[in-house]
Amino acid sequence: MKREKKLWLVFALVMSISFAVLGYYGYEIYQQAPPVPKEIVTDSGKAVFSGSEIKDGQNIWQSIGGQEVGSIWGHGAYVAPDWTADWLHREAVFILDIYAKKDFNQKYDELDAEKQSALKVRLQKDLRTNRYDAETGVLTISENRLAAIEYLSEYYKGLFTNDPQFDKLREEYAIPKNSIKDEERMHKMNAFFFWATWATVTNRPNGDISYTHNWPSDELVGNTATTELLAWSGVSIILLILSVGILVFYHAKSGEEEEFPLPKEDPLIKQSKTKSMGLVTKYFWIVSLLMVLQMVFGIITAHYGVEGNGLYGIPIDKILPYAVTRTWHTQLAIFWIATAWLATGLYIAPAVSGKDPKFQCFGVNFLFVALLIIVLGSMAGQWFGVMQKLNLVQNFWFGHQGYEYVDLGRFWQIFLLVGLFLWLALMIRPLLPVLKKKTEEKNLIILFLVSCTAIAMFYGAGLMWGRQTNLAIAEYWRWWVVHLWVEGFFEVFATVVIAFLFVRLGLLKTKTATLNVLFATIIFMSGGILGTFHHLYFSGTPTAIMALGATFSALEVVPLTLIGFEAYQNYKISKSTQWIVDYKWPIYFMISVAFWNFLGAGIFGFIINPPIALYYVQGLNTTPLHGHTALFGVYGMLGIGLVLFVLRSLYRNVSWNTKLLKITFWSLNIGLFLMAILSLLPIGVWQAIESISHGMWYARSSELMQQPAMITLKWLRAIGDSIFGIGFITMAWFVFELTLKNKK
Repeated sequence: MKREKKLWLVFALVMSISFAVLGYYGYEIYQQAPPVPKEIVTDSGKAVFSGSEIKDGQNIWQSIGGQEVGSIWGHGAYVAPDWTADWLHREAVFILDIYAKKDFNQKYDELDAEKQSALKVRLQKDLRTNRYDAETGVLTISENRLAAIEYLSEYYKGLFTNDPQFDKLREEYAIPKNSIKDEERMHKMNAFFFWATWATVTNRPNGDISYTHNWPSDELVGNTATTELLAWSGVSIILLILSVGILVFYHAKSGEEEEFPLPKEDPLIKQSKTKSMGLVTKYFWIVSLLMVLQMVFGIITAHYGVEGNGLYGIPIDKILPYAVTRTWHTQLAIFWIATAWLATGLYIAPAVSGKDPKFQCFGVNFLFVALLIIVLGSMAGQWFGVMQKLNLVQNFWFGHQGYEYVDLGRFWQIFLLVGLFLWLALMIRPLLPVLKKKTEEKNLIILFLVSCTAIAMFYGAGLMWGRQTNLAIAEYWRWWVVHLWVEGFFEVFATVVIAFLFVRLGLLKTKTATLNVLFATIIFMSGGILGTFHHLYFSGTPTAIMALGATFSALEVVPLTLIGFEAYQNYKISKSTQWIVDYKWPIYFMISVAFWNFLGAGIFGFIINPPIALYYVQGLNTTPLHGHTALFGVYGMLGIGLVLFVLRSLYRNVSWNTKLLKITFWSLNIGLFLMAILSLLPIGVWQAIESISHGMWYARSSELMQQPAMITLKWLRAIGDSIFGIGFITMAWFVFELTLKNKK
C-alpha cells in the first residue's frame, strides 16, 4: 500500500475515533452537569430562589457582557473578580463569623488556630454536603447560608447598581454605575451567582469532590487540589516527553528531503488572473481597517486595567464600558484573521483552475457585503445589549450572548454560518473540474476542501446551546467553536494553504507537500480534538474529562518541538533563488509563525495545560499571555503572511515599499514579545504565587491587583502595545498604498 493511502487511512481513523470519544463524553457532560434546581429553600421551608430565576439570572449576567465582566468558573475577563471565587470566599468568611460570634462572641479572625479549625470543619460540612433532591428538584440550604445570601445580595446590588460606597471598587473592577438597572434583575443575577458558586463547593452525589473538581482553590471550604489532579498532570508530562522522543526519532530517521532543481523565475508570473481573484483586494482593505480598529479597542481595554472609569480622565465608560471594548477587541481579532484566511481561499480556488465558474464574481462580492453586515450588525447589537436596552430574548438573538469569542447574538451566528457555507461553495466550484482531471495535486486539493468543509461545518457547534442552556453544557459546545474551529481546522487549512503556495512557487514537490501535510494533520489532530477537554477541567464536567484533556492536550505540544526545523526550512526557502526575494516578507511572517507557535502556543500554552497548573492559574494573566501570543502570534501573523502572498501574486511587477513591511514585521514581533515579557508574564506569575498561597479569590482581588507594583507592571504593557500598534498602522498603510496606487 502506498504511503499516501496509509496516511489517509490513519487520518480517517484518528478523526473517527477522536470524535466518537468527544461525542461520548459530551453525552456524559449532559448527564452529570450541575443540576439547576426547580427551587431553593431553607431548612424551615422558606423559598430563596426558583429555577427560572437562576436561568434568567444567567441571561442577565450574559446581557451585561457575561464572560467579558470578570469570570465564572475561571472563564472570562481579568479586571473584575471571578464571581464564583469571590462569592465563595465572602460566603465562607460571613458564615464563619456567625459561628464565632455565636460560640465565642468574637470574630473568626480573632480566634486561635484550634477553634478556627473546628469551625472550618462545621462550615465544610454545611457547604460541601449535597442536599439537592433529584426526585423533587429541590435544593435545601441552611439558615446560615440564607443569611450569607442576603448579605451578599446586598453587596452585589450595591456594586452593580449605584451605591456610592462602591464607587472606588467599581472603578477598580471597570464596572460602570447601573450596569444592572433594576432590583428584579439584580435579584435574578444573584440567584445565578449563588447557583454557580454552589456547584464549586458542593460535592457530587456519592463523591468527595465538587462539581467543578474543587475549583476554585480555597482552604476555608476544603477546596484543595485532588490526587487525580496531581496524577494526571504527571501522566501528561511523561506522555509529552515520550511522544517528543518518538517524533524526533521519526524525523531523524526520515532524513533530509531530496533536492530538486528550482524554477529560474517566479512561476506565478505566467499564471493567469481571473476577475474574481482581483476582487479579493477589497477584503484586504477590510482586514487592514479591522486590524487598526482592534488595536484601538485593545488600547482602551488595557487602559481600563489602570483607570477603570475612563481614558485619561475622560469618562468613556458611560458610552463604551469595558465589557463593550473587550468584546469588540476579541471579536474583531477573529473577524480580521478569518477574513484574511477566507480571502486567501477565494484567491487560491480559481487560481488552480485558471477560470471563474459562472456567478463566481457575484458570489465573492455578495459574501463581502454579508461579512460587512455581520461585523457592523453584531457590534451594534452587543453595544445595545451591554447598555441594557434589550430584553432577555432580544439580547440572545441580536445582542450579547456573554460567551467569550462567541459573544455575537444568535441571529448573527446563523448569518455567519450561512456566509461560511457560501464561501465553501465558492471554494468547491472552481476546484471540481481540476479534481476530475486527477492531476498530481489531487490529494492536496482534497485536503484543502476537507479543511474548508470543516471550517464551514464546525462553526455550527455555536448553535448547539439555547438561551437558557446549563452553563456546563454551553461551555462544552463553546469550546468546540474556540478550540476545534479556530485552533483546529483553521490550523489544518493554514498548513494546506502554505504547502500549496510553496508547490505553486515550485519550491516543494507536490507529493512531498501532500505527505508532509497529511502527516502534520494527523499529528496535530491526534492531540487537538480530544485536547479540547483541557478547557473543561473545572466547568462542571466529570473526572474523565480531566484525564482525557490532560493526556491529549500534552500531545498538542509535540509537533511544536520541531518548529525550529520548520522555521529553518522557511528561512532556507527565502534564500534559495534570486526571484524568491520578492517573497521575503511573506516568508518572514511564516518564520515568525513558527517562533510564536513554539513560544506562545507551546511554552506559554503548556504552562497552563496540566491540571495541577490550571487549578491555580485558570483565569489569571497567564491565560491572556497564552492567548495573545498564540492567537495573534500564530494566527494573526499567518493571516498577514497569507495576505502578503496573495498581494505579491496580484501585483507581480510592482515594486513594494519594503521599508513599511520591515517596520511592520519588527514592530509586531518586538511589540508582542515586550507585551508578554514586561507585563502579562510577571503579572501572571505573581498572581499564580498568590493563588497557591492564599486562594483564587485573592489572586483576582482588588487588594492584590491595585498594589503599586502591580499597577506599574500594568503600565509597562504600554511599551509593547505602542510598538505593536505601529506595526498595525504601517501594515494598513502598506495595503492601501499598494492597492490604490496600482488599481490597473
